[in-house]
Amino acid sequence: MGEESLKKRKGEDKGREDRQSIQSHEPQTMNLQKQVGLISGICMIVGTIIGSGIFVSPKSVLANVEAVGPCLIIWAACGVLATLGALCFAELGTMITKSGGEYPYLMEAFGPIPAFLFSWTSLLVTKPSSFAIICLSFAEYASAPFYPGCDPPQAVIKCLAAAAIVVITIVNSLSVKLGSYLQNFLTAAKMIIVTIIIVSGIVLLAQGKTDNFKDSFKGSKISVSSISLAFYNGLWAYDGWNQLNYITEELKNPYRNLPLSIIIGIPLVTVCYVLINISYFTVMTSTELLQSQAVAVTFGDRVLYPASWIVPLFVVFSTLGSANGTCFTAGRLVYVAGREGHVLKILSYISVKRLTPAPAIIFYGAITIIYIIPGDIDSLINYFSFAVWIFYGLTVLALIVMRFTRKELRRPIKIPIIIPVIVTLVSILLVLAPIISAPELAYLYCTLFILSGLIVYALFVHLKFSWAQKISKPITMHLQMLLEVVPEEEVIE
Repeated sequence: MGEESLKKRKGEDKGREDRQSIQSHEPQTMNLQKQVGLISGICMIVGTIIGSGIFVSPKSVLANVEAVGPCLIIWAACGVLATLGALCFAELGTMITKSGGEYPYLMEAFGPIPAFLFSWTSLLVTKPSSFAIICLSFAEYASAPFYPGCDPPQAVIKCLAAAAIVVITIVNSLSVKLGSYLQNFLTAAKMIIVTIIIVSGIVLLAQGKTDNFKDSFKGSKISVSSISLAFYNGLWAYDGWNQLNYITEELKNPYRNLPLSIIIGIPLVTVCYVLINISYFTVMTSTELLQSQAVAVTFGDRVLYPASWIVPLFVVFSTLGSANGTCFTAGRLVYVAGREGHVLKILSYISVKRLTPAPAIIFYGAITIIYIIPGDIDSLINYFSFAVWIFYGLTVLALIVMRFTRKELRRPIKIPIIIPVIVTLVSILLVLAPIISAPELAYLYCTLFILSGLIVYALFVHLKFSWAQKISKPITMHLQMLLEVVPEEEVIE
């Protein structure tokens, strides 16, 4: 009887294995498909994109084109470009369902060297500088009410930014749940301030406050360089459009809902951004906006009167939400790069007690603090945008290349080839135009840093020098004991 029940159990196990084997060959089977619907996907897009940019970039965009009309056109054009770029990433994300953002796409299309250069640049330039920009934005708005009529001292701004980085790093290192709760609260606060500014602007327009829109193209400064730099600052506010493919496996019917989320979500953000800028111009001339240290605070002072304190408070919440979100997702790329052996293994470890990617988060926090010491927001945005658009362009080019070299790959979403061609050409223009028309040493330093990754790759990844292993092993061991972290696979098991 015991043998019969054992055989029966083995037969059931075999049948289960057969069913799993069959399911694994079904291309549309995804275990996480049933969790996020269309509305949740749109909310995720809007919540990811809207952050500090719309409260910082309006001044920088206007400074480059110097007139209201071109400024509003730039904001709308940035939204169109972000939508087209996101559609390209949607095809890539459903074609190659691996985590790590641009990393696996570059690996599949061009091999390990461009993929390594992407991870090298992201870990040491684009991700930390993005975190630094957001925290500096938080510091400007948090300190502005205490210095009415003048700019807050740079020392105060940088100390506040450093404090924000430390607090966010600690929160996300201690608890995933705490970081998640904080993110939900700050996202809700973000949407409140956006609604307040837009509704106030619509009311003012209805009251006839349209003087600043007359002759809106008069005195504009239009050149390839100025438009490119204006795009850099505008696109910074839309940063996050490239993260949409991370939710592919969690969407219900992703092949329908992913492109729909993009087509609805990013234009919705674009409309919000254009309306917020219109609201700013209803109460400020171009000159006044450029002279304002914190644009939204100035808007609140002129429109909300005794309740003007609401604006800096909620803008602070919004920028903190963006910073927390950046830190919250920081471990993903580090983990993938660590798994591939492209960074120190310790950076892909997670905490035994708290199940957080503590080493990766602490690493980001430390690098970010270094960035805020010498940098101001505008120069950091230009530095960030130049580096990031090199790899956005390469990734979209990878989509075009794989249309010809990887025809066997299944493409549940297939966009017209003209879209990635346009995005690639615009990326090339955004990268080359500032260098040609207004060259700065910062662009040269950034290019040299990216290329220096080739030396690091040759020495430590390709050749794998034994002395590097001898140095890294004791460092990894001591940090592992200090931080109480282990490789993720050990925790999963």
